[in-house]
Amino acid sequence: MSGIPEPSAARRRYVAVCVLFWLPIGLTIAPLILLLTERGMTLVAIAGCFAAHSLTAAVLELPTGGLSDVLGRRAVLAAAGVANLAALVLVALGTAPWQLGLGMALMGAGRALSSGPAEAWYVDTVHARSGPGAELRTGLARGASATSAALAGGTLLGGALPWLLGLGPGLGERLSGATSGLVLPLSVPLLLGAAVEVAFVLYALYALTALPEPPRPPATLRGALRGIPATVAGGLRLGGRDALVRRVLLSAAGAGSALAVVELLTPGRTAALTGAPESGAVLFALLACAGFACSAVGSHLAPLAARLAGSGERAVLIGLGAAAGGLLLLGATAAAGGVGPAVLAATGFGLVYLGRGAAGPNENELMHRRVGGSGRATALSVQSLALQLSAAVTGSVASLLPPGPLPWLLGGAALLAAALLWSGRGGRRPPAPAADDGRRVPRVDVCSAGE
Repeated sequence: MSGIPEPSAARRRYVAVCVLFWLPIGLTIAPLILLLTERGMTLVAIAGCFAAHSLTAAVLELPTGGLSDVLGRRAVLAAAGVANLAALVLVALGTAPWQLGLGMALMGAGRALSSGPAEAWYVDTVHARSGPGAELRTGLARGASATSAALAGGTLLGGALPWLLGLGPGLGERLSGATSGLVLPLSVPLLLGAAVEVAFVLYALYALTALPEPPRPPATLRGALRGIPATVAGGLRLGGRDALVRRVLLSAAGAGSALAVVELLTPGRTAALTGAPESGAVLFALLACAGFACSAVGSHLAPLAARLAGSGERAVLIGLGAAAGGLLLLGATAAAGGVGPAVLAATGFGLVYLGRGAAGPNENELMHRRVGGSGRATALSVQSLALQLSAAVTGSVASLLPPGPLPWLLGGAALLAAALLWSGRGGRRPPAPAADDGRRVPRVDVCSAGE
């Protein structure tokens, strides 16, 4: 047990990792598309860059989760920071399409590398200190809340920096001229994000020596690569044979569908509300910041929601139901104008993020009690992959539907179906915790007989 931190120390470091990793991502949300446009890229080329990001993340999602399970959590987490650092520098300073496309692909690789190691490290550490029955929900909630807060602050700062540079007497022009057009005002948030990534990598490397992971068998890179396929196959089989894990994965797919619809349709809706794309973009940045703040509040309240609801499963049902209600409210007001419908739409937008934020930590706490340490990061990668693939499919379908309520209702229906998966489960016994060595203890069946 020597060197393994107390749960409170592990929680603080987990929260710090979440903030340092996601703040740079938040800094890119507002300026990224405008920066690519400023570099002379067409909408088709920009869509190609985002496709490179999504495809890279999807292809690497499960192998990198397996690598984390075999080789170690924090080494993969540090690699995610290095990939994001290179991506941010390339996109901020790149002028050729291949540079920008490579930067977006590296950002996708960083996203794949990051999905799971930090949370898996936290759960492993708490289990090593306090046993497999230790309370996880509070730490998971604080990590999710910190992630949303970092995204909210980053979105607001990333949108404000280029605007502030434009207020000065030719400050933005002088910056661009001094660097021969290499650094534009829209590049500044990404370069700030790169600086934060340096701090993230240094913090992760410090944690590698200051806070050793719970013991795992020694592994070489060749042995780790050989072990990935078996680990990935085990993660996929787990989703197939365990009903509770399957519900978590299907809930992630429902959330991906909902978020894809919201992120695809909200910018056009804000532009129509303000009457101009520029002012609509500012309103969208403010709305996105408010959404992430609602998600942070929801995540913070996740343990309280579980206590009030009587179980984590009931809390997931209530959270996803509230989020589905928010999307249906957005759909009901899609064709209406005026102040009243706008207020209702903003309320629905907030409910989507608040409900999803409250459900997430409770879902993951349930899943961690079904998955052993040897496959924990892989299970989180499968969850992330389910969200990303459903988002890609639903976004494509929603873009083909006629404007109005229908695209919003598609996302709302997917999220409502995910919520209904958890109906009638709250009164059952909680799932048995997974053993520390990665072997699963006999499962307590939490499913109905017909599932």
